[in-house]
Amino acid sequence: MHMTFDFSSVARAGLPAPAQRFGGHPPYNFVGGNNAEEMVPVDALRAAADRVLAREGASLGMYNLHSGPQGHLPLREWLSGKLKRYAGMDCPADDIMLTSGSLQAMDLINEVLLAPGDTVLIEAANYGGVFPRLARRQATVVPIAVDGEGMRMDALEDALKRLAANGVRPKCIYTIPTVQNPTGTILPLDRRERMMELAREYDTAVFEDECYADLVWSGERPPALAAMDPDGRVVHIGTFSKTIAPALRVGYIAAPWSMMSRILSVKHDAGSGALEQMVLAEYLPDHFDAHLMAMNAHLEDKLDNLIAALDENFGTSVHYTKPPGGIFLWVRMPDGVDTDRLTAVAGQAGIAVNPGSEWSLEDDRTRWIRICFANPPKDAITEGVAKLAEVCHAEFGVPEVSANRRL
Repeated sequence: MHMTFDFSSVARAGLPAPAQRFGGHPPYNFVGGNNAEEMVPVDALRAAADRVLAREGASLGMYNLHSGPQGHLPLREWLSGKLKRYAGMDCPADDIMLTSGSLQAMDLINEVLLAPGDTVLIEAANYGGVFPRLARRQATVVPIAVDGEGMRMDALEDALKRLAANGVRPKCIYTIPTVQNPTGTILPLDRRERMMELAREYDTAVFEDECYADLVWSGERPPALAAMDPDGRVVHIGTFSKTIAPALRVGYIAAPWSMMSRILSVKHDAGSGALEQMVLAEYLPDHFDAHLMAMNAHLEDKLDNLIAALDENFGTSVHYTKPPGGIFLWVRMPDGVDTDRLTAVAGQAGIAVNPGSEWSLEDDRTRWIRICFANPPKDAITEGVAKLAEVCHAEFGVPEVSANRRL
C-alpha cells in the first residue's frame, strides 16, 4: 500500500522513540515477566469458561456484568478470602477493584497521588516499569538502599528525616516487599513493622506491590503491609499474571474507600475485561491452592536448573543469592563486564537478558543482569546460559569458559 502522509508531522513532542515491529522472540528469551506456558491450566480454564458462559454468558451484554465499576463481584469475593488466607488482610470485596493487569492498577494509583514535583521513595533496585512511569508523572524519586532482606529501614529513616528537614512530605513509599523485583528478597516482619511505624511518624502513604507474593517456594510469608495498617494508609496491588497467566491481564487494587473512590474517578475505560474475570471466578475456588503449589515446585526446579547452568559456565565469576520465590534471578556479572554492552552483543546472538541499568538506580547497576527463568524450557535455559558465557568471554575475556565446564 502506497502511503504518503507522515504522522510524525502531527505527533506531539516528547514521545518515546518509535517502536519497532515485532519480529518474534529470540531463541533464548530471558526477559520480561513471562511465565511457564506448560503450567497454564488450559483444560481447567476451558471447562470453567464453558460452565460460566452456559450459566451467565448473557450478562456480557452489560458493562461490568451487573457488578458495578469495581469488577466482577464473585471474583472480588474470592479475592477477599484469598487475601485473608495468604496475606493476613481483612479486605472486604467492596475494597477491591479489578484492573487490566497490575500495570493499570499502578497507573491509576499514580494518577491519583502524583502531581509534578511530588516525592516518592522506592527501593533502589526496582521493577523496570516503575522508573518511566514516575518520570511521566514528573515525580521526584528518592531511591532507598536494599540488601539481602529488602529495603533497609535505616536508609528509609534517614531519607524521611532529610526530606522532613527540607519541608518535604513524600506522597508515598512504593515497595515490593514480598519477592522483590528484581532482587527476589522478602522483607522480614521486623522491617515491615518499622516501615509502618515510619509511615505513621512521617504521615505518608504506602504503595504495596504484591505481584509475586504468591510465588514463595515454602508457601510461608510475612503478612502484607496492608494487614499491618490500622489507619488505612496502605494501597495494595496484585495480579493473576504470575500465578495463572500473564496474557489474562487481570490485576487488582485493595484500598480503603477514601482511596478507592478517588481511583474510581480516574478509571475511564468502561471496565476491565469481564470474560477473563468470569472465568477466573469459576476456576479459582476449586483449583487455586493446588495449582499454586504445583507452580511453585515447577518454578523452583527451573531456578535450580538455571543456577546449575550458571555455576557450570561462569563458576565463581558471577554472584547471586538464590531467591525464596519468584521468576527472576538477579546476577552480578564478572568484574570488567558492562552489562549494557553485554546485553546488546548477546541480543545479536539471540540471547535476551535485562541489563541492570533498566532495573536499578544503584551505582553498580551496570554490573547486574536480570534473568527470567520461568518461560524458557530447561534445555533452552542450559543452552542459553552456555552461549551467554561464550559471548561474555568473547567480548570481555571473562569467564574462562573452559575452566568452568564439568569434564
